[in-house]
Amino acid sequence: MNRRTAFLTTLAVTTALTLTACGGEDTDAPAKGSDKATGVEAPTSSAPASSGRPEIELPGDISYTFDWPKTGDKVKDAVLADGEQSIKAVDQAIVKQDALDKAYLYYYEGEAAAQTEQFIQAYVDAKARVTGTFRYYNPTVQVRDGGMASLVYCEDQSKAFDMYLKDRKVNKTPVTENSYVLYTTQLRKNDEGVWAITKLMSERGHDQCRP
Repeated sequence: MNRRTAFLTTLAVTTALTLTACGGEDTDAPAKGSDKATGVEAPTSSAPASSGRPEIELPGDISYTFDWPKTGDKVKDAVLADGEQSIKAVDQAIVKQDALDKAYLYYYEGEAAAQTEQFIQAYVDAKARVTGTFRYYNPTVQVRDGGMASLVYCEDQSKAFDMYLKDRKVNKTPVTENSYVLYTTQLRKNDEGVWAITKLMSERGHDQCRP
């Protein structure tokens, strides 16, 4: 299942974004490495605040694998790098329970920023956050004239879940074809030199992403 549990199903009508995933058996155990509900203790820094970019810190129970090696093309590699940070920045906002966190707003603009704010707010309203392991793979980058680009990639959410903050209960559900998501993003290089996401769509269970 995608990054969407029962309390977030209504979000599907209004946004193309998806919530966390599915996998394993149900458990009431708190996420490993999370001492308090918000899980902000023992953070791991995923990116230095270099070139004016915001530093992103996430709790130890959230981890990522990005199977998208450098292409050797400077522009395409910059798109991939900013795409990676944009993903982590959204999860940081969810962990912080802040739908207007500055880090993700650094990487999202326009329609995509509005959708992402709504996505994060759903977690805030439900008093929940993400936990587990996320894997991203099969990236395709296209760069166009005028500082525009597209990034298409897959996400494996089979080991990623939602966690309720009050009791730190992790919602685990069986792995299905919908645990694998195809994302299609449009980006533009803004005045600060950041490849910001302007549009984002997702499709669960796409055969391009299923193992």
